[in-house]
Amino acid sequence: MPSQNQALTQALQSALKDLPASAPVAVALSGGTDSAAMAIAAARVCQTSGRPLYFFHIHHGLFVQADAWLEQVGALAELLKTQLFVEYVEVALDSGLGIEAAARDSRYSALRAMAAQHQVKAVLLAHHRQDQAETVLLRLLRGAGVQGLAAMQADTVREGLRLLRPFLAIDRAELLACVAAWTQQTGWLPVQDPSNTDLQYARGAFRAELIPVLQAHWPAWQQTLTRHARQAGETVEILDEVAAADLASLAPDPVNKSFSLKLWRELSHPRQALVLRFWLQQQGIAMPGDRRLAELLRQLRQLHALGHDRDLLWQHGQIELRCRQGRVVLAAPQ
Repeated sequence: MPSQNQALTQALQSALKDLPASAPVAVALSGGTDSAAMAIAAARVCQTSGRPLYFFHIHHGLFVQADAWLEQVGALAELLKTQLFVEYVEVALDSGLGIEAAARDSRYSALRAMAAQHQVKAVLLAHHRQDQAETVLLRLLRGAGVQGLAAMQADTVREGLRLLRPFLAIDRAELLACVAAWTQQTGWLPVQDPSNTDLQYARGAFRAELIPVLQAHWPAWQQTLTRHARQAGETVEILDEVAAADLASLAPDPVNKSFSLKLWRELSHPRQALVLRFWLQQQGIAMPGDRRLAELLRQLRQLHALGHDRDLLWQHGQIELRCRQGRVVLAAPQ
């Protein structure tokens, strides 16, 4: 492999060091430049160490080029002598989430199923410093709180699926150089996803219209925003420690997924909101928007003022939050 891979190799080795040497890992491989760079670097690292490696490709079928992309991915897997698994998914375009979020949800759901099927301990994602900076700015524009501004984490678990992002601190130029060298060596070319520059998508509009302006006037914008993400992440860790301690004081019951409303009411309003978010996250519940959460907080506070034995029903997606006999209880719809 070309010497340009050194930074990528070191980042991968660091990310994998806590996994048992025999634990299989997989690369989420779309066939684009970024995931191709991850695949090339991961093949080198895993073949050297003897670690089992797979490539996972999600076929959304959203673009007419999808079958051609699969062929390119297959060609790369063959060149790298790595087994490829493909999952065909249908994106729920009527979910109300928007096509980007719906596609992302279907992708992670498919990756989770594939990881379980093949006993993969972690999936490698190729997000880099520019992706991280974009995520921070997009979340800021959408009104995200400090948790949202922490953006993507290098090592995280999403609904039981461990995700590793070794390249978050690496400039995309490193990935481009890696793939360019690979193309020169083998003739293989990465696929080009039109959504990356399509103005109807948030990231496409960002990359086509905002990045040139940012680059011209604030050339260090990526480093600045990724630093903010790191600092926000540190703040989130502290807030989680506070929330965990507060939750422990609420007489939580993990069996029926409940906690004491009376003890919750004794916290300050900011800590009530903090521990409620933390508890919902612990239950694997998608975080409600600010308005929905504010309405739940209002109802819980009002409920106590009227007598905490009164019934409450708050629905969010496929779950219900109820209050019975002074306990806030999470349950599936009846």
